[in-house]
Amino acid sequence: MTTRGTPDVPEHAIEQQLIPYRNRLEAYLDKVLPAADTVPVVLHEALRYSTLNAGKRLRACLVYLTGEMFSALPVALDAPAAAVELIHAYSLVHDDLPCMDDDDLRRGKPSCHKAYDEGTAMLVGDALQSLAFELLGSIESADNALCPRLIHTLARAAGSQGMAGGQALDLAAQGKDPGLSSLQQIHAMKTAALIEAAVLMGAQTAGVTDNTQLQLLSDYANALGLGFQIRDDILDVVSDTETLGKQVGTDEISGKATYPGLMGLAAAKQSAKNAHQQANKALNQLPYDTQNLQMLADYAINRIY
Repeated sequence: MTTRGTPDVPEHAIEQQLIPYRNRLEAYLDKVLPAADTVPVVLHEALRYSTLNAGKRLRACLVYLTGEMFSALPVALDAPAAAVELIHAYSLVHDDLPCMDDDDLRRGKPSCHKAYDEGTAMLVGDALQSLAFELLGSIESADNALCPRLIHTLARAAGSQGMAGGQALDLAAQGKDPGLSSLQQIHAMKTAALIEAAVLMGAQTAGVTDNTQLQLLSDYANALGLGFQIRDDILDVVSDTETLGKQVGTDEISGKATYPGLMGLAAAKQSAKNAHQQANKALNQLPYDTQNLQMLADYAINRIY
């Protein structure tokens, strides 16, 4: 039975609901990452530094919630959820490098290249990406097509037509006015592609092959990715306005185009609302209990931090 919308749930309540998934992922990552004293020690210390106890784990939660909606067991979803998070972690390590976005901080602590060095940070990203596909290739399933299907989904999302390509467009647009359609393309590739992969991998692990259902899940994920990014841009402006009295965010100061910068704060908020509605519209066409995925969209697009 399809759930038509979710009740207003306080953000802290949603956070509590996601804790078991985050804890499960953390335990799995701790197990599959090499121990910090494994040679080469510095590299493995940096791998764990950049991956563990980090972030909202939105993508992993999407794998778990989508897979469970189609009756997949959590144990079957661990490797796909971890693989998505490892790709995300690698992208952040590389994005922070001086040759990319040149950020000294990540989630309140020194970026990998500041805590260690640039060469180590490059190798951390390389190793995390390799481990992601090693995990997917090691999945045991009665469906012989599952591993190649998951690998294809994640590789496409991470590559030149997805996340890496989005970063290339983002770098090319710095200091310029790319226009709204170009900004949307950047974030469709850089942000939404990996979110879409997370949703699809959860469904694929559960054995979903129906193209109509997979397309609706893609529609949901792409709307979620757009709304998530717009919300990030809004929070950048709002936090700087509240704490520093600035009417522009740190991204705009660094020369990056943002949704509030291109369309104004009020219009950006409306666009996030529209994306939220599009995400729920897609879910409402699925003959399943979609409440948890709607909850996650509520959280991601309407969060206050």
